[in-house]
Amino acid sequence: MSSVAVLTQESFNEHRSGLQPEQVKAAAAGPSGAEDEDSLPTYKDAFPPLPEKPLPEGVQETGNAWTSKIKPLKSSLITQVFHVPLEERKYKDINQFGEGDQAKVCLDIMHKTGAHLELSMAKDQGLSIMVSGKHDAVMKARKEIVSRLQTQASATVAIPKEHHRFVIGKSGEKLQELELKTATKIQIPRPEDPSNLIKISGTKEGLEKAKHEILLISAEQDKRAVERMNIEKVYHPFITGAYNKLVGELMQETGARINVPPPSVNKTEIVITGEKEQVALAIAKIKKIYEEKKKNATTIAVEVKKSQHKYVIGPKGNTLQEILDRTGVSVEIPPLDSSSETVILRGEPDRLGQALTEVYAKANSYTVSSVSAPSWLHRFIIGKKGQNLAKITQQMPKVHIEFTEGEDKITLEGPTKDVQIVHGQIEVIVTDLISRMDYTEISVDPKFHRHLIGKGGANINRIKELHKVSVRIPPDNEKSNLIRIEGDPQGVQEAKKELLELASRMENERTKDMIIEQRFHRAIIGQKGEKIKEVRDKFPEVIINFPDPTQKSDIVQLRGPRNEVEKCTKFMQKIVAEMVENSFSVSVPIFKQFHKNIIGKGGANIKKIREETNTKIDLPAENSNSEMIVITGKKANCEAAKNRILAIQKELANITELEVSIPSKLHNSLIGSKGRFVRSIMEECGGVHIHFPTEGSGIDAVTIRGPVEEVEKAKKQLLSLAEEKQTKSHTVELRAKPEYHKFLIGKGGGNIRKVRDSTGARIIFPTAEDKDQELITVIGTEEAVAEAQKELEALIKSLDNVVEDFMIVDPKHHRFFVLRRGQVLREIADEYGGVMVSFPRTGTQSDKVTLKGAKDCVEAAKKRILELIEDLDAQVTMECVIPQKFHRSIMGPKGSRIQQITKDHNVQIKFPDREDQQAPSADAPVQENGEANGEVKEPADPLVPKKCDVIVLSGRKERCEAAVEALKALVPVTIAVEVPFELHRYIIGQKGSGIRKMMDEFEVNIQVPAHELQSDIISISGLASHLDRAKEGLLERVKELQAEQEDRALRSFKLIITVDPKYHPKIIGRKGAIITQIRNQHEVNIQFPEKNDENQDQITITGYEQNALAARDAIQTIVGDLEEMISEDITLDSRVHARIIGARGKGIRKIMDEFKVDVRFPPSGAADPNLVTVTGRPEQVDEAIDHLLNLEEEYLSDVVENEAKMAYMKPSGSTASSMEEPRGPSKGFVVREAPWASGNEKAPDMSSSEEFPSFGAPVTNARSSPWGPKRF
Repeated sequence: MSSVAVLTQESFNEHRSGLQPEQVKAAAAGPSGAEDEDSLPTYKDAFPPLPEKPLPEGVQETGNAWTSKIKPLKSSLITQVFHVPLEERKYKDINQFGEGDQAKVCLDIMHKTGAHLELSMAKDQGLSIMVSGKHDAVMKARKEIVSRLQTQASATVAIPKEHHRFVIGKSGEKLQELELKTATKIQIPRPEDPSNLIKISGTKEGLEKAKHEILLISAEQDKRAVERMNIEKVYHPFITGAYNKLVGELMQETGARINVPPPSVNKTEIVITGEKEQVALAIAKIKKIYEEKKKNATTIAVEVKKSQHKYVIGPKGNTLQEILDRTGVSVEIPPLDSSSETVILRGEPDRLGQALTEVYAKANSYTVSSVSAPSWLHRFIIGKKGQNLAKITQQMPKVHIEFTEGEDKITLEGPTKDVQIVHGQIEVIVTDLISRMDYTEISVDPKFHRHLIGKGGANINRIKELHKVSVRIPPDNEKSNLIRIEGDPQGVQEAKKELLELASRMENERTKDMIIEQRFHRAIIGQKGEKIKEVRDKFPEVIINFPDPTQKSDIVQLRGPRNEVEKCTKFMQKIVAEMVENSFSVSVPIFKQFHKNIIGKGGANIKKIREETNTKIDLPAENSNSEMIVITGKKANCEAAKNRILAIQKELANITELEVSIPSKLHNSLIGSKGRFVRSIMEECGGVHIHFPTEGSGIDAVTIRGPVEEVEKAKKQLLSLAEEKQTKSHTVELRAKPEYHKFLIGKGGGNIRKVRDSTGARIIFPTAEDKDQELITVIGTEEAVAEAQKELEALIKSLDNVVEDFMIVDPKHHRFFVLRRGQVLREIADEYGGVMVSFPRTGTQSDKVTLKGAKDCVEAAKKRILELIEDLDAQVTMECVIPQKFHRSIMGPKGSRIQQITKDHNVQIKFPDREDQQAPSADAPVQENGEANGEVKEPADPLVPKKCDVIVLSGRKERCEAAVEALKALVPVTIAVEVPFELHRYIIGQKGSGIRKMMDEFEVNIQVPAHELQSDIISISGLASHLDRAKEGLLERVKELQAEQEDRALRSFKLIITVDPKYHPKIIGRKGAIITQIRNQHEVNIQFPEKNDENQDQITITGYEQNALAARDAIQTIVGDLEEMISEDITLDSRVHARIIGARGKGIRKIMDEFKVDVRFPPSGAADPNLVTVTGRPEQVDEAIDHLLNLEEEYLSDVVENEAKMAYMKPSGSTASSMEEPRGPSKGFVVREAPWASGNEKAPDMSSSEEFPSFGAPVTNARSSPWGPKRF
């Protein structure tokens, strides 16, 4: 017995499908001892070998599964070598091989063609070029090489002019191919050129090739001929024959090409091309046919209806060809644009009768019929997407049914019998539709059509669904006023009535356009449309349309009943008028230092002004240089707010306002570039405000506001400058170091004022914003400017002359100058041209102070130091007694108040240390009878102030007295306010937020008594001017809290209702949707009982009484509906449950929503897995059960079918026989004539790592194997 190959059961299963049924049965039954070995497959059958090499020609290939004939693939890349001899080389410089022009040309060729070039020099100095790349690229590169690297020769070749086109070829393809093939340039004369010479340029070799090819083409054309024959058009069919058979046979027989014009082309010329002998033969045969037919053929004319001509012609003329083929008779049909109905038959006399019979048969084989049907019914006959008509056309595909718009008929065309059947079917449909359908038309002005349709078709769709009708409203481009209603007669009448009512209502409507500035639109609409919603709620019948913001339109359209539109218009006009009134704006210039006083502590002052005047007040940012405060609101309110703000400024400083009349034409020149001139006047005059009227207004009045003295000064300067501008103004620019500017200006502008007074010129220094900080501008008359320039230049020159000087200063004053890191000295240096002041070191007893700088600056600095020393010598110390408990309040937040007093009065203020409040120490001697250590201690004098209450002020006497008065004005006073104790915690607020807010707002201290005192008295401490406002604010808050208490009591009404617990989940709804809706709708709190609560049937409702009662009614309505419901159990096969439920319950939710029922499926492990419960109203439950049973039937058939498929695909391994007998071990897949069967080799062991090594494993044994040599 021969050796066999054994594979595992898994391998066998893979091959099982390829065995014959008998083999499968044998394999399934198991092997037997008497198995016939011959029935086993051979190794080559089971594992076909791959082909090793192609067989020699004539040897038949052995067929197997692997040896399919595969077409060899050719490489897309080719390589060719071209040789350019030395004498033909264009570039012959041997020393520059690989460089110069030759290399550049090669690179350019590679770039142009995409081919790769390699150059080498042969022994004979010839050039070898190897070109690699795609075939086209190599051919193009070759052409370029020849033309650019090889010297060119030229030649001409003469061929007949008519042969030139064959050299060119179709679209020039032949010429291009020839040029590539020969690597030459071929120039062919243009058609209008009489020359027949073709010029060729290229290499000698290429020239010869090209000449040869051109002469070959010409020689080939010399053998060809073209002949044209004029034969009457009526005889063309006899030459072509039916279906062009005869002309095809002629061309095949003669070898010539015969071109007969088609019937649609009215030409008589037939063109024959080919070899001369072939053409002559073809002409002879055609003439013979023509003469024969002309001699023997006769004609007959018959009248056939024009409409039937197409049936005689047939599709693409096939019927005419068919008659010609059968009878040999040509049928001539008049053209379509002709009114003639005469058809001519031409042919042999004995065949004309048969042809005539066929023509009449074809003409009468089709018929045209019409069915009367009102045009409005056409679309119902056609059906949705042509469904009704499709049923007819599928049965009778040859019948053409045509509906013509506006005509009350349907045209049928086709075979007579089919047309009669379709005619009857359509008549039945028309009769049925007429009996149960009706239509009507109503006239409505087209401008109302879109309103009838409604937004998104809402109105018209509602009417269609309600009355089961179809309504056709003509599109805008038709400009028709007819609206057509079709459908059930009753529905048509009802829809007509409703549409006419709507139209009538619209005719009584009025459309009005209001002009409202677009800037007010957003304010009228309000945030999220809240304000316009109020207007629409007030006038529900009026439609208000605002224009798109991008259109920048002011037109707002109102549409609705006339009276309502008028009322709404008046209301909107009132709103707009209020907005216009409230949009008045005024700008108030306020000195920057007073802005914080206008704002007040925590914004109290500005908030009060805003509330009391009902205006919007915007202040400039802290870091801004602007002094303008903008007030917006009603004009009267803006003026009131402006007056109040100006009053605050007036209280703080002696401010006046003055108007000066200056011609408006001078305003721009007085303001200067970027306001330089007017700004310099404002700065020079103590920061007064100068306001010029708007440009172009023509107003001459200029307003000046500020301290009285400074206003007068500014007035004089403005008038002086205006006078100069009116006479003759001259300008000069000077330059000086920025550190000199302050000295040149002088303290309070003293120095510069002297120059101006003496010369009459105006000097303008740069501001911090100006780029050029050295530029000084002098303006005035020419004489004044020249004099001022002279003085300023002298001053600047003297400042450049640095000197050193000294002065004597008492050492006791040194500390004053060097305190705070020498702040006083820095101020002196800034003011006096950067002069350097050096005091002696601390510890030395020297009184000599050194000054270094410009001479004038040094003198001025010395003078200033002496003034400061005089102030120090005149200094007094004054005490102000204020109880220590008020000190913190007097200082203000971060010491702001005390800093202001120090700055305003130029004094020093020192507060005492806090008093030590600690108890006497235990070591102190015990007093007995008022004695201590035998000495009697006198009691403290109540008239003598405590040390901790004394505030010390130092400065000039008059300044200290004024500062004492200012300190005493800051001492707070206290008042008591009675507030019910139970409200205290609400006034304090969460974590004290409420009381803190009031304290910040009114700039007072509020003390609430401790809880254990149960007192109603709240103390308010602060400045007398703030107490009244604080008291009013506190009492207002008390009123609000009392109102809230009353509301809270009303809101705490409680109502308990009894509801069966089984209804609770339904009342709550999915994810609490139903109960949340009830809570939100009635603004109540609804509480369901907890799980462990005794009263499981009680639901508690809390809220306003009327709201709680309404919520109770809503719950009881739901309960009433639930009590009417029933539950029914049905049996549904558990195998279809998943299909019915759907992905994530989508399917069952759809069923429950559609039938308004609840469907419950059994849980896993239930006693009856097929039991499903349906709950709902009786009629809905019945419908839902029917639907579920239908789904079960549908899905169950799929389930059974799938199970059968699965059983087939995965057959059970336990057959009856295998259950009775234990299955023996499998031998696996067995084959005969395996490679290892010869010799003593064993079958390969698949579990052996040596026979089947894993990837990367080392080879342990290199012995030979039946699988062939190992290549590892």
